[in-house]
Amino acid sequence: MPAANAAETGTATQANFYPKHPFLTPAEEVRACLETNTETGLSKAKAAEYRTKFGDNKLSGDSGVKWYTVLGKQLANAMILVLVLAMALSYGLRDYIEGGVLTAVIVLNVSIGFFQEFRAEKKMDALRALGSPSAAVLRDGEIETIPSNEVVPGDIVTVKTGDTIPADLRLFDQMNLECDEKILTGEAMPVAKDQDAEFDGGDELTVGIGDRINMAYSSSTVTKGRATGIGMNTEIGKIAASMQGKQRKPNRSMSRTKYGKLQPVKGAALRTWDSIAKFLGLTVGTPLQIKLNKLAYFLFGCALLLAIIVFGVNKFNVTNEVAIYAVSTGIAIIPESLIAVLTITFVVGMTQMRKRKVVTRQLSALEALGGITNICSDKTGTLTQGLMITRKVWIPGTGVYSVDDSTDANDPTKGKVTLGPEKSASEVEKEQEQKAEELDTARSTAAVKFDVPEQKLKKESTIYKKESAEEKVTISPPLESFLQASSLCNLATVRFNEKEKRWQTTGDPTEIALQVFAHRFDHGKKALEGLGWKQNAEYPFDSTIKRMTVIYQSPDASENIILTKGAVERIIDLCSSIGLEDNNQPMTDTLKASVLEQMRVLASQGLRVLAIARRSLSSNVPLDKSSLPPRNEIENDLTLLGLAGLYDPPRLETKDAVRECSNAGIKVHMLTGDHPDTAVAIAKEVGIIPRNMGVLSTDIADSIVKTAAQFDGMSEADIDALPELPLVIARCAPDTKTRMIAALHRRKLYAAMTGDGVNDAPSLKAADVGLAMGMAGSDVAKGAADVILTDDNFASIVGAIEEGRRMFDNIQKFILHLLFTNVAEVLVLIAGLAFQDSTGFSVFPLSPLQILWINMITSSFPSFGLGREKAAWNIMTRPPHDNRKGVFTWQVIADMMVYGVLLGTLCLMTFIIVVYGRSDLGMTAALGLDCNTTYSETCDVVFRARAAVFAELTWAILLAAWELKDLRRSLLRLNPGSEKRFTLFADLWENQFLFWAVIIAFASVFPAIYIPYLNTDVFKHRGIDWEWAVVVGFVLLFVLGVELWKLTKRLTGWFGDGQVEPEKGARGDRRSLKQGFFTFAKSLTPTWSMEKKSDVKAGVMKKRRADSGSTTQTTWTTTQGSGTAV
Repeated sequence: MPAANAAETGTATQANFYPKHPFLTPAEEVRACLETNTETGLSKAKAAEYRTKFGDNKLSGDSGVKWYTVLGKQLANAMILVLVLAMALSYGLRDYIEGGVLTAVIVLNVSIGFFQEFRAEKKMDALRALGSPSAAVLRDGEIETIPSNEVVPGDIVTVKTGDTIPADLRLFDQMNLECDEKILTGEAMPVAKDQDAEFDGGDELTVGIGDRINMAYSSSTVTKGRATGIGMNTEIGKIAASMQGKQRKPNRSMSRTKYGKLQPVKGAALRTWDSIAKFLGLTVGTPLQIKLNKLAYFLFGCALLLAIIVFGVNKFNVTNEVAIYAVSTGIAIIPESLIAVLTITFVVGMTQMRKRKVVTRQLSALEALGGITNICSDKTGTLTQGLMITRKVWIPGTGVYSVDDSTDANDPTKGKVTLGPEKSASEVEKEQEQKAEELDTARSTAAVKFDVPEQKLKKESTIYKKESAEEKVTISPPLESFLQASSLCNLATVRFNEKEKRWQTTGDPTEIALQVFAHRFDHGKKALEGLGWKQNAEYPFDSTIKRMTVIYQSPDASENIILTKGAVERIIDLCSSIGLEDNNQPMTDTLKASVLEQMRVLASQGLRVLAIARRSLSSNVPLDKSSLPPRNEIENDLTLLGLAGLYDPPRLETKDAVRECSNAGIKVHMLTGDHPDTAVAIAKEVGIIPRNMGVLSTDIADSIVKTAAQFDGMSEADIDALPELPLVIARCAPDTKTRMIAALHRRKLYAAMTGDGVNDAPSLKAADVGLAMGMAGSDVAKGAADVILTDDNFASIVGAIEEGRRMFDNIQKFILHLLFTNVAEVLVLIAGLAFQDSTGFSVFPLSPLQILWINMITSSFPSFGLGREKAAWNIMTRPPHDNRKGVFTWQVIADMMVYGVLLGTLCLMTFIIVVYGRSDLGMTAALGLDCNTTYSETCDVVFRARAAVFAELTWAILLAAWELKDLRRSLLRLNPGSEKRFTLFADLWENQFLFWAVIIAFASVFPAIYIPYLNTDVFKHRGIDWEWAVVVGFVLLFVLGVELWKLTKRLTGWFGDGQVEPEKGARGDRRSLKQGFFTFAKSLTPTWSMEKKSDVKAGVMKKRRADSGSTTQTTWTTTQGSGTAV
């Protein structure tokens, strides 16, 4: 294991554990040396002890963010550059008070920014680490998924195709394992492994790393097969570190011989630019961070331009007065806290995502999530619970075995198995209709009661009991062959934990369900292998052909048996016969049709259907694991043993999540490998498609359900001509997902795609946001994804989108808050050039330190507060925003100019009123003499005017922070769904950080104005009295102006982007196909109407009409869910 300390001690550490290097030591001796157990793994206490002893499993030097990098970014901030220039100018002009204050401001700004950003970056590193490669380890008898850096020597680690080896492993169980060790050996070809390989007479010098085939090495990737091994300490960390090179961008080479004589000059210039751009933040970070960094430097350029304007107005007679005024305008235009606020907002967003079971690997995903218009999701384990149970087994010529009353999918002793006759599709359909009528009657007569899963299971099992005369189940030869095949062609384990008195399982849910069914008859894999069944070969499951095959030697060693399971359509074409013994018949078209009918019968009940087959293999076929015959030579001439129907119930929260997506203008597509009938049944149950397809127009109904064969067989033009892209694609292959993403992109839509396998990596990369499964996903899929779902839950995707929208809204709010303040300040100062005293110098309405105070104290902390705002009331009842426009929408630009110009104008009017309102002096004399530097009697009125402008600007900016809690709704009614008549204080108190930031900054105006020396010598203003009336009046006028502008936007619909005000009686987006409202469904989360409408009470139904475009549906909203009468 390449831990930092282990990498340094190397062989010495190994020598303390093993008599020889692990590849020269039998696996059993390695196990004994590390005091571990291959059946139960390390105990948690032992794992903690080893982690303390050996440290984290990571390379030395993986220290994350560097403090000097963060400090450098702070010093390169455009605002700091302006302040440094101002400081130097102040000292040059011998204004030591202002120079000292500016020095303190620079130190304080850099220090606060450094510590805030450093802490934020460290936290982001910690959150990103959650999305790093993980390891499946066996501890206390249970498989746990942990970060790779937590693996310790002695851990029993399991790996499969697509995984990154988390630590060096001494293999003791593997099947067809091949690893890509290019990072260690430089060889491109995968290395086949053999846990039994011996190296007699060899040592570490004579046997190279690539030849140690009983070992799997850290950082290599599993390209084929599966394995289990013992984690350990080795020196491989050193090799991995040395092999990891840094890739340069194109044209950065310095080679004259390869690229010509001028290449060294060109390469050096480009490398220099790369370094400068990286230092300035122009090439690293998210698109929004880069955009805002560019904005900061653009504003820096504007500051220089404004300085030139100041110089020009004063005819380039650059005196101390003129220079200070130029510095003031430069300071005014730079929003110095912009990048810091953005960084902290990202950290808060990532933290909130983590609480929602979502780990963000790429910060750019945080920006993109809010604009997602379509979600392409897998079914198993994401939309469903991933806890499968074998509900039905059809054996040709025998009947249908049913499992009833099982309350624990992992416990083979729970429930009972009955045998009933085969049913035709029409018989099952009739019984399902009868069942639906019974459920509807029960719901109608019991105030719309909904069944919890156990109750539903019991109710369904009651109906199943009616289906068949309960025969006592005995193990017949056909059933025994089925059990043997489903148990042996299986990688899952089922064991009873004597200590905890419960059943424990590991493996894929599908295989666990089959293994548990076999255990009901004492035909588990371990029991069969104990009787003499010996595995000789394995052809792992392949998502492109959707099947898996193993070859076992029978207990009497008389023959080899091929056992295969997989998708029915893929297996049935490989079968030449069906049934065993007396029921054995050649496979004919008629029999094939009857099998497919049974498959449809099971699939129509929402069951995932698998076929099980076998055949005997001639004993003279070589079965060398290193050179197995091709699959097509093995997987043919099979005998179909039966079909298994597996039930995977939808997650309870999925129905609500699909409905919430529909309200938010997001379409949900289910891309699954299941049979079309199974996919359609589950899609109807969760509301992706309607139960009654007759409510849709014919063309839409025909387009929303496709098989992968149908979809992949269409040209791009045919796909683009569809009225709706498919909402359900069954038998989906990895390439189908990529085509779906391309089809969505051609329609200018933004898509999120889920994936877990190696072959899903291209579609995850192609999607705007790739979502990997944290529990079932491979490391390759996680590496390709932007976001990882730690609970594999579809509802977590919806939560992540909501958080993405919240962040986008808040970023818009604080950017607007900072920028309109700068617009107001610049307007005041530029217009203030006209206020010239008797010497001809302009008298600034705001001093440089007043501007610094406003920008550093008044604006910054409320902006931080806006970044922490909770989600808006309509966050998930409005269409997605356009990611192409970004945060600088026309609404933000218009608001910035309106609020900035309004506030700037009011401040200028205040300055004019105070200076000239009560003065008998002339226009020039009223402005005093040398009032930009020192206080005198002649400057009294100017200093009072500055104080009034300072107070007005400060208070207006603070109240604007509250106003910007919503860009469109009135401050007096931010939440239109509240039951209270007066909600102002409750809405303001909801964000306590923002509340206290405003209150404290509001009160800070008084000491800044009235403390002696601080007011006249630092801020260049003095105490005021009657001027407070002007300040308060104009602040209220500003708030009224903001409210009028919001009202104008609401009444005219300007910048609404499709949003509909709730007063108009509409909500959500209007489409002909509205998902999530197709069935009665138990809800775990309140709907919008439950939270926001005052007239919806517990247990009371409120009938409303939901406009769905061409189809009008009647929908009821209750305390438990939503449904549609169709």
